[in-house]
Amino acid sequence: MTEPAAPASPAIIDARPRDLGGLSVRRVLPAIGHRTVGPFIFLDHMGPAVFAPGDGLDVGPHPHIGLATVTYLFAGELVHRDSLGSEQPIRPGDVNWMTAGRGIVHSERTAAERRRTGADVHGLQLWVALPAAEEERAPSFHHHPGPTLPELDRAGVRLRVLAGAAYGATSPIATLSPLFYVDAALPAGATLDLPDDHAERALYVVDGAVTAGGVTATAGRMLVAAPGAPVTVRAEAATRLALLGGAALDGPRHMLWNFVASSRDRLDQARRDWQDHRFPTIPGDAGPPVPWPG
Repeated sequence: MTEPAAPASPAIIDARPRDLGGLSVRRVLPAIGHRTVGPFIFLDHMGPAVFAPGDGLDVGPHPHIGLATVTYLFAGELVHRDSLGSEQPIRPGDVNWMTAGRGIVHSERTAAERRRTGADVHGLQLWVALPAAEEERAPSFHHHPGPTLPELDRAGVRLRVLAGAAYGATSPIATLSPLFYVDAALPAGATLDLPDDHAERALYVVDGAVTAGGVTATAGRMLVAAPGAPVTVRAEAATRLALLGGAALDGPRHMLWNFVASSRDRLDQARRDWQDHRFPTIPGDAGPPVPWPG
């Protein structure tokens, strides 16, 4: 009798260092061989970083199309402003969800009062590619305070469902495609099964260390589950994970700078619009716009 094949081990993505407005970040997605996980097309791990008094994060006005930005902090505070007139501090446990649609401009900065005494920041920013039929929808911004997001305990593992549905809980955040995004805190020795009701799944180690499918991952490493393969994670130390995934995208996506689209021509149009100053401006942020790279 033939023995069943062992489940395939997860694929490994190691974060690459990048500079973002004076802040060192670890970029995880897109990666060679894994440009997306479900609709998630971009992941930056910001910090942890501590700024000297007088300093802070300054990501000036810059545009997006065809995606939603998802910002979540573990520590610190950032002030979001956008061309819709939104002005919203985001603090640990909150989620800022900004749908760019046909076009939006936003900035992210450390507030003036925090600069005076020194500030810190630690968090994740992800982009969700919009379904092709929704790429030109009207832009919008929604802030979701931490207490509005469902929190679960599974045998000592703390789970916060930030977006989508997982582990029997559903976030109140409105999404445009099936997905899940979970903040998971595991004590040393704890185990957790990755959700199996989504086509594409991954985990990112924020801090700590885990073993899954014979692969060990420490901070800055993502494990991408093989399609259909069960994945059980074991924490080798106190560990914080971001779990994410969802349905596969409804076709290929192209990226150009801060733009995502199913059409390369649409990306070229967005580039020309930014270079020719046809995007809207941000009320209350007079800082210079981020120039087109190169």
